[in-house]
Amino acid sequence: MGWFSRRPRAAQGTPTKLDREATPEDLAALVQFVTSRQGVEFYLEPETTATDTTVVAIAHDGEWIRRRTGTPRAAGAIARKHAVPLYEATKVGYPERMRAWNRAHPERRAR
Repeated sequence: MGWFSRRPRAAQGTPTKLDREATPEDLAALVQFVTSRQGVEFYLEPETTATDTTVVAIAHDGEWIRRRTGTPRAAGAIARKHAVPLYEATKVGYPERMRAWNRAHPERRAR
């Protein structure tokens, strides 16, 4: 009978409703992390129903931060400006050094 075809479809690219959007402070935190650490790489995480597009910035020693960027384009602009590699986390995963850093800093996981 086509019950599911009667549901209204969400428009492509509809912003999330459950979480806040990226702020200038989020982008500034990424820039500060990149400029204060060595060997930083960005791992792009796609938008979900609960969270805006995010980037995990991982330094050479595994220290990391996650911040919202709003769009993949904004993440790419920061990466290009600071010559930081940008990977899609869903395709390549996260590096082992991030997991090792998490094991060495269990207090960080409690947040």
